[in-house]
Amino acid sequence: MRRSNVSRYAGFLATAGLATGLGLVMSAASAFAQATGADVPGASSSPVVIAPENWAMGLQAAGGPVKESIHDFNQFVLWIISLITVFVGLLLAFVIWRFRASKNPVPSRTSHHTWLEVAWTVVPVLILIAIAIPSFRLIYYQDRAVDADMTINVTGRQWYWHYAYPDAGNLAFDSYPIATADLQPGQLRNLDVDNPMVIPVGKNIRVLTTGQDVIHSFFVPSLGVQKYTIPGRTLETWFRADRPGTFYGQCNQICGQNHWFMPIVVKAVPEAEYQAWLEQARERFAADAGTPAPAGQATTTVAELHR
Repeated sequence: MRRSNVSRYAGFLATAGLATGLGLVMSAASAFAQATGADVPGASSSPVVIAPENWAMGLQAAGGPVKESIHDFNQFVLWIISLITVFVGLLLAFVIWRFRASKNPVPSRTSHHTWLEVAWTVVPVLILIAIAIPSFRLIYYQDRAVDADMTINVTGRQWYWHYAYPDAGNLAFDSYPIATADLQPGQLRNLDVDNPMVIPVGKNIRVLTTGQDVIHSFFVPSLGVQKYTIPGRTLETWFRADRPGTFYGQCNQICGQNHWFMPIVVKAVPEAEYQAWLEQARERFAADAGTPAPAGQATTTVAELHR
């Protein structure tokens, strides 16, 4: 193709690409401000149940502000990916049509066009900056609670969870999945547990994680929380449930042969109901000193779940 055509087309690409990149940066800042500056809109006071669903598409529904921010960032990146895909597809179709062999029997030997190389270098950099700014801010937003209302210590053990409430004295208990044979109507196989983590609605919950034996992962997608539990280390994160409900999660770190045996249930209840549960839990788990269960206990329950 002729040099003049290449120059004209390259100039158009560079101008459009730069404008698009700058627009994406401004859109990113605006999107993040909306994502992290508002609570869950129209949160319902009726309890919800958010769990994995068959053939589900996209992310789970949000139960709190952290997940709302993740939703917004996910949508922002999805728009960028979609625009890039459409642009590349249209550009490929145009090149196939414009520079087909029947129209250009003698191919051009033009190479090292300055403006084209500047465009395809600068535009991706601007797009990455547009993604990086809200991404880094979201990471810091998830990192730790600025004004935590309460703290829960989470310990990953092979293969169950141990929860401790330091703000409630010596309250601590283990959480095991319910055996298939013991499931009640409405309970979910391999997801429901005997002792869920109970929290008050609307409170910022600081979560401190550690591991007793190997690396596990405390993961509740609908609340936007995922943190490794690493032996010898204490990691911090936080979440808040803005509506009453039951939120399901699982360990998503391959932690051994019974890795699937570590479901998580977080139950968010109104403050009055939480205080009532707290009183009952203190009595129920009064004898629990936080020691690991006997090794045979988990093996027996796993066998029951295989029935």
